[in-house]
Amino acid sequence: MLAKRIVVEREPVRVGDGGAVIEVKDLAVRYGKKYAIKDINLKFERSQITAIIGPSGCGKSTLLRCLNRMNDLIPDAKVEGKVYYRGIDIYDHTVDPVAVRTVIGMVFQRPNPFPMSIFDNVAFGLRVNGMKLNKTQMQEKVKDALIKAALWDEVKDRLDAPAYSLSGGQQQRLCIARALAVDPDVILLDEPTVSLDPISTAKIEQLLRQICYDYTIIIVTHNMQQAARVSDYTAVMMPDEQMIGRLIEYGPTKEIFTNPRDKRTEDYISGRIG
Repeated sequence: MLAKRIVVEREPVRVGDGGAVIEVKDLAVRYGKKYAIKDINLKFERSQITAIIGPSGCGKSTLLRCLNRMNDLIPDAKVEGKVYYRGIDIYDHTVDPVAVRTVIGMVFQRPNPFPMSIFDNVAFGLRVNGMKLNKTQMQEKVKDALIKAALWDEVKDRLDAPAYSLSGGQQQRLCIARALAVDPDVILLDEPTVSLDPISTAKIEQLLRQICYDYTIIIVTHNMQQAARVSDYTAVMMPDEQMIGRLIEYGPTKEIFTNPRDKRTEDYISGRIG
């Protein structure tokens, strides 16, 4: 069953020839009759952070939501083309979207902890996915996720406290811990620091660099400095004359920011358009 294969087949990567974990081919998304993005072809490499940048309305978040079938939850959204995760077409009718979201986790713009304790927030995905863990195993899983999210030392003495008692930056790291607890392969982040102060933003960025060797990380950001600081590769999107989002450039972040091939990329990075 393909849903089960998604969960268990982590090695080897079978898509493309560059270690790509996710490959997008001729991807397009329309809401009703209006296309939001079109003709997207892109590979996301394992153990790398890829930033998706571009002006508002160019389809960055739409693209991100395609990668774990979150667009399924949007009325009138129609996805065309292919999205492969380790060689499996995640839009195949036999694939369970819940299984997809287990291995391809997502962290949203604003922290969204559940109205429960810190511990139960992290344990939530483990319980929902029916993992058979005894009390000690559950505690170890939660602790490991909080350590990976660089939050353990700050909350270890108050795991029963409400998640809403945490600061905004801590709540976002808690949401990352919640995603990490179910052992995903890919982590999607949609503007994860947009509502955070500079200190909390720096902690999130440092965290991403610390964990990137164990995950494939894809981050949408409007912050050019953030993209330059944290990402290994950058994809640049831009709306065409019909306001349809297009991928105009992709490559190593250093090259994109120092020697872009497309004039529109240079203008966007320099602030002349956006």
